Amino acid sequence: MAKCTIRYWAAAKEAAGTAQEGVEADTLAEALEAACRLHPDDRFLRVLGASSLLVDERPVGARPHGAVAVADGTVIEVLPPFAGG
Repeated sequence: MAKCTIRYWAAAKEAAGTAQEGVEADTLAEALEAACRLHPDDRFLRVLGASSLLVDERPVGARPHGAVAVADGTVIEVLPPFAGG
């Protein structure tokens, strides 16, 4: 399993109670499952579900999370929807 970092921004940071954390995973799906085990509350799950994801600065978009491989040193960014006008 690869050691990767998940970085949380804005509401995701608030819901997780931390700006970043390390997880071990082979895919983005496994990394997110690990994050959900660390933060099993509904608020975190809602924010995560509404967020956009970047893997090593590349948008994940509609790709299946199980098809997105991660490696040692991969950085996953969780970007919740931003309000503003």
